[in-house]
Amino acid sequence: MEAQPASESATDAAPESGTALDRRAELSEFLRTRRARLKPQDVGLPEFGRQRRVPGLRREELAQLAGVSVAYYTRLEQGNGRNVSTEVLDAIARALRLTDAEHAHLTHLANPKQHKKKPAARSQQVRPALRQLLDTMDAVPAYVVGRRSDILAWNRMAAALFGDWAELPAAHRNWARLVFLRPDYHDLFQDWEQKAIDIVCHLRMDAGCYPDDPRLSALVGELSVKSEDFRRLWATHDVKEKSHGVKLLRHPLVGELSLRFESFRLADDSEQVLVTYHADPATPSAEALRLLASWGTDATRAGQGSGVQH
Repeated sequence: MEAQPASESATDAAPESGTALDRRAELSEFLRTRRARLKPQDVGLPEFGRQRRVPGLRREELAQLAGVSVAYYTRLEQGNGRNVSTEVLDAIARALRLTDAEHAHLTHLANPKQHKKKPAARSQQVRPALRQLLDTMDAVPAYVVGRRSDILAWNRMAAALFGDWAELPAAHRNWARLVFLRPDYHDLFQDWEQKAIDIVCHLRMDAGCYPDDPRLSALVGELSVKSEDFRRLWATHDVKEKSHGVKLLRHPLVGELSLRFESFRLADDSEQVLVTYHADPATPSAEALRLLASWGTDATRAGQGSGVQH
């Protein structure tokens, strides 16, 4: 299957209902959950003292580590992050042992106006040349994913591996919807939990950059209602970026595959990511991909009779 034309972009038919996410609540919960995961011994503090009623560091301990007053940090953790300086955020990030992705998320939540953003409601379009590139990758499953985990374009091999997304309504071409709402995708990923975590982490980062995006809030609301797993993972407030790794799949036609994935964020549009999958040479997974490549769209059609739904 060829990459989809721009007129069939996943965002074109996406619903726009949904209230904006509460940025202050997001900031408050993110700081609280990051503080709760730290133990005194993690930061060189003694464990003795008055009994701890909740896990993690106390606010006064975190404030001391960051070099700010307890009152100031308390206001920040309550969601009052107006005019907080970059230096203070850096100090709090160091005290909380935040990763680079978490640090960026904190900055977006605390100082959203300091970051230039494109309109959240605009439709994402994939450049024609990039679509042509996808079509030339005959042996490599590849797709382009955008904001909200929307699947914007893909090639014939991606359709053979993951299912023919062209048969789905445009608004349903979304990794979060597929993974949390479709039982066949639960079966496809051997480590489904990790795939689900990765998706939620990316959605959390989107929420930090685009708290006013009605489509994102509608997606989060729908998944929260329909999926207990999503509610559980969303409540962790975890954020991270994973640019490469290994996915273990259980394909209905060719069986188990171990595939390496690589993610490339586009230089001219950082909101779009090209994702490719490949197998190590001379492995059963490489042979399985070769078979899928030879079958092409026939593999997708055959998969419909083997448990893959579209």
